[in-house]
Amino acid sequence: MPRRLSAWLLLLTLSWHNAHAADQLDHWLRQFQPSTLTTTQQRAELNWFIQAARPYRGMTVRVLSEDITTHRYEQQVLAKAFYELTGIRVIHDIKPEGDLVRLLKNQLQGGPAVYDGFINDSDLIGTHMRMGQTVVLSDWMKGAGRDLTLPTLALEDFIGLAFTMSPDGKLYQLPDQQFANLYWFRYDWFTRPDLQARFKARYGYALGVPLNWSAYEDIADFFTHQVKVIDGQRVYGHMDYGKRDPSLGWRFTDAWLSMAGEGSVGYPNGKPIDEWGIRVEGCNPAGASVNRGGGTNSPAAVYALQKYLDWIKQYAPPEARNLTFSEAGPIPGKGQIAQQIFWYTAFTADMAKPGLPINHPDGTPKWRMAPAPLGAYWEQGMQRGYQDVGAWTFLKTTSRPQLDMAWLYAQFTVSRTVSLKKSLTGLTFIRESDIHSPAASALAPKLGGLIEFYRSPSRVYWTPTGTNVPDYPQLAELWWPRIAAALAAEQTPQQALDQLASQMDESLLKRGAKTERLFAR
Repeated sequence: MPRRLSAWLLLLTLSWHNAHAADQLDHWLRQFQPSTLTTTQQRAELNWFIQAARPYRGMTVRVLSEDITTHRYEQQVLAKAFYELTGIRVIHDIKPEGDLVRLLKNQLQGGPAVYDGFINDSDLIGTHMRMGQTVVLSDWMKGAGRDLTLPTLALEDFIGLAFTMSPDGKLYQLPDQQFANLYWFRYDWFTRPDLQARFKARYGYALGVPLNWSAYEDIADFFTHQVKVIDGQRVYGHMDYGKRDPSLGWRFTDAWLSMAGEGSVGYPNGKPIDEWGIRVEGCNPAGASVNRGGGTNSPAAVYALQKYLDWIKQYAPPEARNLTFSEAGPIPGKGQIAQQIFWYTAFTADMAKPGLPINHPDGTPKWRMAPAPLGAYWEQGMQRGYQDVGAWTFLKTTSRPQLDMAWLYAQFTVSRTVSLKKSLTGLTFIRESDIHSPAASALAPKLGGLIEFYRSPSRVYWTPTGTNVPDYPQLAELWWPRIAAALAAEQTPQQALDQLASQMDESLLKRGAKTERLFAR
C-alpha cells in the first residue's frame, strides 16, 4: 500500500475513533443528570478518565459487591459506561454479603486472586488495619497511584470517610454507599383518630414514635393483638428476620446490643467496650466475656437477645423466622407492617416505588422513618444505632495493572460526575454536596425522612463496627449460630451468649500477640 494512502487511512481511523468517543461522552453526560457539577466540569472529569485509562484499553478488571440497589446500578449502568468511555471491560459481580466476606477472607489469607477490588463494609476496618494486606489508600494516592488519582475526587466531600480510617488517620477504604438502620412506621395508621383513641384508652398515653423499647412493645402488641385487621388485611406490629443464615449475625453485630445499652459511652464506638462487647486495652482486644471485662454476655446483651426473641415470636408475621436480611427488607412494602425497630434505609428505594400499597397515588409515602427507640440499659453518650459504609477495598496482592484499573473504576463510581445520579437511584448518599443538592430537596417528600436524617448533625451517632474487632470475617461467623440456637430454643439467651463470649475470648487470645504486633507497624 502506498505510504500516502496508509497515512490517510490511519488519519481516517483516528478521526472515526475520536468522533465515536465524543459521541459516547455526550451520551453518558446526558445519562448522568442531575449532577452537582456543571456539564463542563463533568466533561472534564470524564475526559480525565478517558486519558488516564489509555494504557489499559482492551483489558479487563473484576470487582465484587453485595446485592443492593446501588450496586445493581453500578453493575448494569456504570460498568457499561466505564467500558464505553475507557475501553476497560468491567466484570462487576454481585453476591450475598456472606459470600462476599468469605471470598474477601480467602484473598486476605493468600488464596487465589479472583477479584481486583471489593466493595465491602467498613466494619472490616479493624481487620484491614491489623492484617497488613490492604492497600493504604492515603499512601497510595500520594505514591504509586498518584497519577491515577482523580484530581477532583474531593475526599472532604465524603460523609463517611472517618469510618474507613485507622486511629492514626490512615485511609484504608473509599466510601461507595452508605445507609443507616432507623425506625420505620406507618404514619397514616399512627395518625388515624380511631386508632389513636383506642391506643390511648388501652395504654394510657398517646400513640406516636416510641422513644424506648417498652413503648415499642406496646405498639407492637396493639397492632398485632388488638387491631389485627386494617382494610381487610391482617396486620402486625413488628417485622424482623430469623433464618439460620450469616445475615442473622449482622442483625446483632450491627449495633443491636449497643442500642439496648451494652457497651461503654463514647463515639464513634464505645470505649473501652464496643457494641460487640469487645474490650480493648490500648489497641489490643482483650476479651468479650464479662469474666474478661467485656460485655457480650452482660445483662444488657441478654436483655437485647431476649427482646429480639420475644418480639419476633409474638408480634411479627409467622414467616419472619424463615427470612434472611435481604428477603425481609421489602416485606413492609406489602402493607401489613405497622412498625419496624431495626430497618435499613438501603431498602428506601424499594419502598418508594410507585404503586405500592404503602404509598399514595402521587408517590408520597404513607410511612416515615425516625431514630430508633433505645433499650432499658442505654445511657446518654452511647452509640445510637448502626450505619453501613460500603467502601472500595484493594489488596496488596493484586497485581499491576489490575490494581490500577480497579482504582480507576472505583473512583468513577464515586466521582461527582455520577454520584448524585447514583444516589438518587439507590438512595445511599455518600457526598455532602449530593445530600444538600436541589435534586435531593425535590425528592425528599417521597423518602419519608431520609434526606432530613442525613442533613441532621445527629447522623454521626449512627456508626459502623469500629476498630475493636480485629478479625471481622472470623468473629462474625461465631454470632449467627448462637442467635439461631436461641431462636430455636436450643439454648437460653444467657447460655447462647455465654458460649458466644467464650468463643470470642478464645479467638481473641489466640491472635492477641500477633494483633498487637501488626497494629504497631
